[in-house]
Amino acid sequence: MKTLESYINGKWTTGSGEGLVMHDAVTGDPIGLSTTQGLDIPEVLQYGRTKGGEVLRKMTFQERGNMLKSLALYLTKRKEQFYELSYRTGATRIDSWIDIEGGFGNLFANASLRKLFPNQSYHVEGDPIDLSRGGRFMAHHILVPKRGVAVHINAFNFPIWGMLEKCAVNWMAGMPAVVLPAPQTAYLTEAVVRVIVDSGMLPEGALQLLSGMTKNILDTVLSQDVVTFTGSAHTGKVLKAHPRLIEESVPFTMEADSLNAAVLGEDAVPGTPEFELFIKEVRKEMTVKSGQKCTAIRRIIVPSQCVEDVQIALGKQLDKISIGDPRLKEVRMGALASKQQVESFRNNVSEIAKTAQIVYGDLDKIEAIGANAQKGAFVSPILLREDTPFKNTSVHEIEAFGPVSTIMPYDTLEEAITLVQMGKGSLVSSIFTYNDQIAKEYVVGAASHHGRILIGNRENAKQSTGHGSPLPMLTHGGPGRAGGGEEMGGMRGIKHYMQRCAIQGTPTTLTEVTGIYQANSKYKESDKHPFAYHWEDIQPGMSIKTHKRTITDTDIINFGNLTWDHFYAHTDITSLAGSIFEKRTAHGYFMLAAAAGLFVYPNKGPVAANYGLEECRFLRPIYHNDTIYVRLTCKQKVDRDHRGKELPSGIIKWFVEVFDQEDELAAIATILTMVQKKSPFVQINRANIEGYLAKLNEDTKATWGVMTAQHMIEHVEKTIRIGAGEIQDFEIATPEKYIEKAQEMVYNHKPMPKGHNHPLMKEGTLEELAHENLAAAKIKLLEAMDEFEIYFKENPEAITKNAVFGNMNKFEWDLLNVKHLNHHFEQFGLLD
Repeated sequence: MKTLESYINGKWTTGSGEGLVMHDAVTGDPIGLSTTQGLDIPEVLQYGRTKGGEVLRKMTFQERGNMLKSLALYLTKRKEQFYELSYRTGATRIDSWIDIEGGFGNLFANASLRKLFPNQSYHVEGDPIDLSRGGRFMAHHILVPKRGVAVHINAFNFPIWGMLEKCAVNWMAGMPAVVLPAPQTAYLTEAVVRVIVDSGMLPEGALQLLSGMTKNILDTVLSQDVVTFTGSAHTGKVLKAHPRLIEESVPFTMEADSLNAAVLGEDAVPGTPEFELFIKEVRKEMTVKSGQKCTAIRRIIVPSQCVEDVQIALGKQLDKISIGDPRLKEVRMGALASKQQVESFRNNVSEIAKTAQIVYGDLDKIEAIGANAQKGAFVSPILLREDTPFKNTSVHEIEAFGPVSTIMPYDTLEEAITLVQMGKGSLVSSIFTYNDQIAKEYVVGAASHHGRILIGNRENAKQSTGHGSPLPMLTHGGPGRAGGGEEMGGMRGIKHYMQRCAIQGTPTTLTEVTGIYQANSKYKESDKHPFAYHWEDIQPGMSIKTHKRTITDTDIINFGNLTWDHFYAHTDITSLAGSIFEKRTAHGYFMLAAAAGLFVYPNKGPVAANYGLEECRFLRPIYHNDTIYVRLTCKQKVDRDHRGKELPSGIIKWFVEVFDQEDELAAIATILTMVQKKSPFVQINRANIEGYLAKLNEDTKATWGVMTAQHMIEHVEKTIRIGAGEIQDFEIATPEKYIEKAQEMVYNHKPMPKGHNHPLMKEGTLEELAHENLAAAKIKLLEAMDEFEIYFKENPEAITKNAVFGNMNKFEWDLLNVKHLNHHFEQFGLLD
């Protein structure tokens, strides 16, 4: 029988010993063995800390985020291969979608968080803190990646999502991971890890997998490590008390099973949309993943007068659930993960049923479509009813992990809140009501015992992600029995894998440390106007002082007339008595507009657009005949993804200080500009191309592809003549729906792919040469470039077509020609 391999220390390795047998949940057939016996676990952890950690910690948030995005796209294209394996865990197509594509979605969601972090390897948190009256001693907080490894001990129910929802967060933080999946479904986790490793997208050591039970994984964790656990509350408590965690003060996040509750509002009587939504949501949470969800609804809390209605309605909904082979389209619920899970489920339901009544389903009778119910791990959905939930507390203490839930009554909303709290802490609760006062009272009363609360009603029904769906941007965890953990949660989750440190010093020093200009720092006087620099060349602290402008009465009156802002301080000087103003006062927004007039660079340059205003404060009035000047300073740089038909750019935050004639600060603002990035391509044009062509001779060999030197020159010449409209007798090869996406490639800074077959060239063979020799071909290329410029000078609005990129103007052809020449000149080693 095949033994699953572990991916550790940069290679796939098989453990020794007999191992644990993994079974197909549907057929009961053995799948293979899982074991980590004989593996050096301390070495695995140390390898992650050093090999993977060193690379990840040096990467910027933007690099980490783009890495996750690329990995998510790579996995999504290969998703179908995981579904067949997922069926063997007992999961239907819908169940598997949650696990597989939900896991990949976590990568996408966390990748997008890169936009909220600075373009560096560590984060700057919060606002600066002035520790002195003179502003020369201050503090700020930074967060740096921990120098350990994230150890993820996962449950069996989500073998893909459970791994990726954690790893996405620690990778974004700059921390490597060691994953220990539950043995029942480890074969599915291993399959995904193989694809991830083969992609080569992660730094070596960023992900390691231990395929099997490992009892000593916590024995050598260090203070810089982080441990997360998903599973039963009992096992979690045992792990949490591990002496090593206490000795090293290792952060431990626990997401345990919990007795989540759904509450039916008193207004949500039968016949209302909220009642119908409630019934469908409970049915869904009982049967999706065969109820094997840590967020599933275990307690159904309803008004006393609605108990019978809820029981009948749920019974009718559960009648629609067909059980069997999850591969079959007609099957709505598959099997539990294993026979052992079936036994545990039955035992726990039996305990609850000592006081509660089973009103739907049978523990001993099950019919499965397309499968042998006795060989597979099949169970029936079980609905119980507990009429005295304040007296009989088993329903608040025992979780049967499977398709089971218990109805219980309440007489007042206060009672409902008390019942919910008797679960001693849950991951999620929900209330279905169209009464916002009921919703408010419930949320305020129940929030202390929950990590998340869903309020469901007719208005959000179509958009709601539902009771049981944890979302990457929200905290996933809960107090008490739920473990006290707070996974995911957007930026909050990433910070869990980072160390917060308070930094004290001068503003100038902290500007260098944080990469963000701090007020009162020394300015870095710019040699030329900062707007004349590309994004890469602008640095925090780079600054200019503008010339001065005197504000006149006419300026103020004209601005008021233009904007219709006729506030008395600007227009009625007879009304100033008792106000804070002494004279006719300039509008605050006129100060900003006038400041912009002083600091804006008029010439066309790398600054592409005004991107907005982040903060603005008017500190003192500017009166008529006052004189102002501006200090413009780069505050912060924020990277930005390339999108659409625009040149790649980043965002610069500029700190604007407006001073009066007494050098007193009158206003401050932070404005944003979109600034173009430098092109990575060598500018090859008519003025310098002859120097590059001089390096090329008949014997020059290509570093890739089959072209000779002359073939390359003639190919480039043909492309330029196409651009000049001389050759247009061809069809555009790219389908219309992809043209816009293709044209983005003209604008971006990505090099052309090597070995790409152009649609106008013969595939696998060389074109016939058109010119006598290489020297003649060079002359013809230069002639083509001259004719190209003449054509567009005479026809500046001309549009000509390209076989790949569709219709293009002169500006786009210039971009393409530079990129194209760089591609082929690099191919023949001509670039400096």
